[in-house]
Amino acid sequence: MKKTQNETCNFCGKKKKLTTINSAELCTTCKNLAELIARDPAQLEKLATLAGLQQTQKKQSHVRELPDVLDGVRYRTTDRERNTWYVSVSELDGNPVEIFASTAFDRDHHLQSRISNLTTITRLISLILRHIFMGETVTLDKTLIQLQKSSRQPNDLPEMLGRILAKYSPDFKEFDNRDEERVR
Repeated sequence: MKKTQNETCNFCGKKKKLTTINSAELCTTCKNLAELIARDPAQLEKLATLAGLQQTQKKQSHVRELPDVLDGVRYRTTDRERNTWYVSVSELDGNPVEIFASTAFDRDHHLQSRISNLTTITRLISLILRHIFMGETVTLDKTLIQLQKSSRQPNDLPEMLGRILAKYSPDFKEFDNRDEERVR
């Protein structure tokens, strides 16, 4: 270790008396921090947590399972065409983790495409809610599964989207491998 006169610390950037450690010029504060981390690397994670940098990683490492039974709230609403819809929100610790929507007109053929699109939207929103409030990791394959479960008829919007996105997931084989026209 060699001490130098007031120069700029390689770590904090302040002008102070520096000490050379492993070819880095560090002030006393940064030198002490580097030595602490070298002795006990777990201190770096502790420091990052204290600085607020580890919160999202910590949340994701504590991923919770969705319980079999959840509290829920059901809302009745109408759309602009005066169709009645029922929206159910499942809650965990007061946070929304799933959302479902249904109508009394599920058997109406002209509503089938709207219903499959609505199912797609609610399934994807539920996936996002579980990510936000439960730390569930969102992956392409999980997204593809939700699209697949949303599809009600061949070639509906969820199936078309799923078929195209499945091309980006080598492991997902649930959608047929039709050649889609790629437009640039």
